[in-house]
Amino acid sequence: MEHIFTAEHITRNFPHTPTADQAAAIQSLVGFLFAGGSNSLLLLKGYAGTGKTSLTGALVKTLGELAQKTVLLAPTGRAAKVFSSYAGQKAFTIHKKIYRQKAFSHEATNFQPAENLHKDTLFIVDEASMIANSGQDSFVFGTGCLLDDLIQYVYSGENCRLILMGDTAQLPPVGQTESPALSPDVLRGYGLSVQEITLTQIVRQAEGSGILFNATRLREALRTRSVEIFPTLSLKGFADIYKVSGDELIEEIASAYSRDGIEETMIVTRSNKRAVIYNNGIRNRILYREEELSAGDRLMVAKNNYSLCGGDPKEAGFIANGEIIQVLRVRRTTELYGFRFADVTVRFSDYETEADVKILLDTLQSETAALPKALSDKLFFAILEDYADVPGKAAKMRMIKADPHYNVVQVKYAYAVTCHKAQGGQWTNVFLDIGYITEEMLGEDFYRWLYTAFTRASCRLYLVNLPKEFEGVRVMGWQR
Repeated sequence: MEHIFTAEHITRNFPHTPTADQAAAIQSLVGFLFAGGSNSLLLLKGYAGTGKTSLTGALVKTLGELAQKTVLLAPTGRAAKVFSSYAGQKAFTIHKKIYRQKAFSHEATNFQPAENLHKDTLFIVDEASMIANSGQDSFVFGTGCLLDDLIQYVYSGENCRLILMGDTAQLPPVGQTESPALSPDVLRGYGLSVQEITLTQIVRQAEGSGILFNATRLREALRTRSVEIFPTLSLKGFADIYKVSGDELIEEIASAYSRDGIEETMIVTRSNKRAVIYNNGIRNRILYREEELSAGDRLMVAKNNYSLCGGDPKEAGFIANGEIIQVLRVRRTTELYGFRFADVTVRFSDYETEADVKILLDTLQSETAALPKALSDKLFFAILEDYADVPGKAAKMRMIKADPHYNVVQVKYAYAVTCHKAQGGQWTNVFLDIGYITEEMLGEDFYRWLYTAFTRASCRLYLVNLPKEFEGVRVMGWQR
């Protein structure tokens, strides 16, 4: 009877009449909830437009009404904010939930796995395709393997279990060919009993969407391994997908800003170099900002920063790569060590908090994802010289770790970003730059990139500089 009651409760909280696909998923969800065994894991995979978001929202609401404890997690701050909005409950980033800084540590590898004090709790992780088991900053956190540490954290708690949700057609973590957190074989390797639910049926409400229609065709090509050189997009007859030429671009972006707000509009590009061009154009020609940095500017953190680590060791105090911040005040700018810095007051968009931080101006125009290693080393050794008279290596490192220039936050303008940076986020308007695509970029990876970029748009997608080949028109002499 409990099974039937819970299934009916989830169905009542579901915003639409469930499709056969969704109804079967609800039954499987309930089966998982009532299944015995503390080593079980549910893998919930759903393509864009299949209702995974609605299903998860209904599940979380139902569990809350039944006084069942849940913790919602996501790989990035933006993804956590999106998850919170549709689940109706606060979500946390995985890093900030499962890691804690060792108090008074001066070592770089100072974030250790936290103790899971939760009992009888279901952990639900969205955007699991982004969870890596390696990475640039992985040496700082626990074992260096995020998926390993997440599994260990959840299942070390008393009667705690995990649901991993994601879309297998999206981009895998940077530098990896697949998403380990969406692989049943990888998950069974932890000794877990893995149950799978896969939503594939596009819901009726999405049938008129050109975004979802084309995303579905891209995903089907990936699933059936029928990828062609040029993906053929269907644009006619859809009210949510537009072609935009270079001449129309500024006016269309300005219109989107005016209609829905800057925070609900994003330009997605193939490269950091293209993102820099767009960011400069938007600031100069739409926002009319002549200063390098102004109050109101939106910035994206370009590299994990641990400058907040001096606080409560119970809190994982760091600013995560990909977080969006808004400049409230620019207090002063300085030049030191051959670099330029600004002291600013900012608001963290994902958490609605304010802080005074020192940012590095040099990365704003950089065509790399963050400050290159050679320049990072240059800054570190320049700061190190200031503490040459401090006796002892440990004392010297403590002084450097407290130095505000060592703790500087690397940022980029956040009006245009690469697809990897956009992953996990969703915006009302997305302008997708498909120009300057070379033949070397095409193929399965490009289909995956295009699918991920398409599904960042919740209402309107603008295709900028769309090559004729993408509309099924074959042009002799493809220009590189």
